[in-house]
Order: sequence, then structure tokens, then C-alpha cells
Amino acid sequence: MSGDVLDGWEVVIGLEVHAELATQTKMFSSARNVFGGEPNTNIDPVSLGLPGSLPVLNEKAIELAIRVGLALNCKVQRSVFARKNYFYPDMPKAYQISQFDLPINEGGWLELPSGRKAMIERAHLEEDTGKSSHVGGGGRIHEATYSLVDYNRAGVPLIEIVGAPDLRSAEEARGYVAELRSILVAIGASDGKMEEGSMRVDCNVSVRPMGTEELGTRCEVKNINSLRSLGRAIEYESRRQVDLLTSGQRIEQQTRHWDEAEGRTHKLRSKEEAFDYRYFPEPDLVPVDPSPEWIAEIAASLPMLPRQRRVRLAEAAKGEVADAALIVERGLDDLAVEAMEAGADATRVLVHCVNNLSEGAGQLSTGSFAALVAMETGGELSATQAKTVLADLVASGGDPAAAAAAHGFEAMDTSELDGIVDGIIAAHPDDWAAYVEGDEGERKKKSGFFVGQIMKATRGQADGKLVNKILAQRAAG
Repeated sequence: MSGDVLDGWEVVIGLEVHAELATQTKMFSSARNVFGGEPNTNIDPVSLGLPGSLPVLNEKAIELAIRVGLALNCKVQRSVFARKNYFYPDMPKAYQISQFDLPINEGGWLELPSGRKAMIERAHLEEDTGKSSHVGGGGRIHEATYSLVDYNRAGVPLIEIVGAPDLRSAEEARGYVAELRSILVAIGASDGKMEEGSMRVDCNVSVRPMGTEELGTRCEVKNINSLRSLGRAIEYESRRQVDLLTSGQRIEQQTRHWDEAEGRTHKLRSKEEAFDYRYFPEPDLVPVDPSPEWIAEIAASLPMLPRQRRVRLAEAAKGEVADAALIVERGLDDLAVEAMEAGADATRVLVHCVNNLSEGAGQLSTGSFAALVAMETGGELSATQAKTVLADLVASGGDPAAAAAAHGFEAMDTSELDGIVDGIIAAHPDDWAAYVEGDEGERKKKSGFFVGQIMKATRGQADGKLVNKILAQRAAG
């Protein structure tokens, strides 16, 4: 499947994203909130649901939930915890403490990479479950010889962000989750590590004929833990539903599992109606009613969000920046913006951020970066030499001129370069004829050949821009 239309059908997608909050302790107890560790070591009576144990609310979890709500343009409001009654082996109390009709955040939105807004219905707090491991038979419960339960994760604070059915393609869904993850990481609410399970996605998929308004019967694909899996699951599930409908069958409302190895979804259980979880207010917790002053204090502490940082980068570069999301994700946008404001060439700044600073800026200062780019664009350093000097500055800091001198990098005399270019042209007459007489594609190809030969002859000291300029002058006659 590609694009928004699948053979005249429209895909409708709503995502429920569960993110573990970056607290030191669990939602309702003092047990540690850390990933990994030996099974059943980060536990206490509350995590195990032992009789007589009582929950105590984690104030930091409330603060982080408010940060999420504000970052997602939600209304932050008085909320009430509820008991969601159901039994799984990894939920020892036989109920989950969650929020139901009065969530802490309601009615927000997230801007997609396309600029379109996807609405968010709510972002509420709850506790995570433990983790079951099914041993034997490929790890599936119905094939397993026996199961083990680890309660380290039980009680870890979660925020569940429930999106409206506003997404229309796998690409949009991936963009939504990627942007949401970048926001959660930027505000310090979660580490967003999908591979460790600290961020998981439940995906509701339905299809309908193009041009119709009524929603189709949805199926929920549970616990997707990568952007790649999310896209593949949506594409498979939407095609499965269209194939059923076009063959005269009906869609059964189901909860399904995505099998990454097989590249398909499998039925877990039918879900004709919403489960009756018998919600009722948690009697051992008071309502959460954050004061306007506290909300304002949290709002004032929020950092610039990724979308705002991308806009700022584009404004500094005086145009769209194709790799803005990557530069922001690497945390290089402050360096790039400040270097450009100091007069450094925007194109070279962005090229270095994308290609030569993939591991971060290290000891590189804004002033040194701007000075290096000025040396490069001024012809004092070739692109290859600038890359070498940049690596030194990242590792040890310092002055780019001094680092260049330590390497013996000196600007090549123009007359000397002219002679080398003429020698290379004379040594390759057929290639030169193709450069002079060829079309745009052939000229570009031969330009790369000649620049490579000249760089080799000058041991990388020639300025590539100047070489191309001399070649063009020679071709013009």
C-alpha cells in the first residue's frame, strides 16, 4: 500500500500511545522505576498487590503528566483515579489504577510534519503492568510450556495519550509517533525508548470507501514497539480489511497482535463491545486538583519544543531545512543557529551538522565552528581539510586556525592550482572532451572525475569550489 488511497478505500487510524514517565520511583510506591535488572527485584508490597498495602501518589508523575498536557495543547484539569477491574497474571491486584471519566489532560492537538493538526482526545495517568514471559513454543501463550511473571514493571507510571481517528496513512501515523516521541523526550517526561518498551503503541485501524463519512468497524493492533512495525502493521491490517469487504465478508471487531517476523497481524480476541471494566473511583486516593499557580510554573519551565526549534532553524537558514528534524534530534540546532547568526554560511553549517557531527558537537564552541566555516568558504581550507579540523575541534576544542596549522594545511596558491588543473586536463583528453561537449548529466559526471583527480594530486588541499570554477572557465574557452 502506498499513499492515502488503497484501491478507492480510505484508511482511518487512531493511536493510543503509552509512555512510561521518567520518575525515580513507581506511580504509587517507593519501589525503583528502572529498566532491566534481575526479575522481581524492583518490587514492594504495593507492586505485588499484597493485602493491606495502600497506594501513595507520586507527585513527580503528576508534574510530568502536566508537562505532557501543556506540550500537547491540552486542558489540564482536576482528575480522579479509578479502579479498572480485570485480571491478568501480570496485574496482581486484579485491577489497574487508571483514570476514566475525569482525566488530567483533555482536548489537545499535535502538529504533523505536514503541518496538519491531529487531535488528541485525552492524556491520562495510570500504572503499568508486570511482564509475562511464555517459555517454549515460540513465546506465544497458547504454545508455551509454562509462563514466568516479572513484576519489576508493575506500578511504573504511564501516561496514555489517546489520539482521535484523524490519521489517514501509515506515513502519517509514523510521523505522529515520531513527533510525539521527540516532544516527550524534549520535555523530560519519558526517554521514549520503544525498543525497551518505555513507549508502546496500540493502533486502531478501520477502512471505508473514499468519500464516505461513516467510520468502519475497527480492529486494534496491540503493543507495537517500533516505527517500522507500526507502518507495516497498518499497511497489512488495512489491506486485510479491504480484502474482506471486497469479497463480501464483514469486519469483526477484534484485538490483534502484530507478528514482525511473519509480517502480519493475528487475532487475539473478539471485541464486539467494549469490555465492562466496572470502573469506580479509587477509594484510597484523593482527586488531583493542581492549582493554576503550579500549572503556570510548570508551563514556564517547558523548553522550546521540537517544532519550534525546527522553525527557528529554518528562519536562521533563511529557507526550509531538509534535515531540520535530524539536526534538532541530535541537539545541534542551537550550535547551528548561533553559528549562522555569527555570519557562518548556512549551507556549510547544515552540511557539517548532518554529515560530520553525527556523534554530537563535543568540545566544539559556536565561535570556533563559525570561524572554521569562514575559513572553508573563504578558500583557506578545502572541504576535506575542514572536516579534519572539525574533528579536532570536536575532540579537543581550540582555535581552527591553530588546528589547521598543526596539520600543515595552507591555502593553495591559485597559480599553482591552475597549473595542476591544466596538467590533469592534458592527461585525460577524452574525459575533457566529454566534459566540454556532454549534456548536463555527463558534465556533472566528468566534473566529479576531474575534481577527484585534482584532489588526489593536491593531497586534498585544493578547494573543490575553486576547482569547479576553473574547469568551467577552461570549458568556456
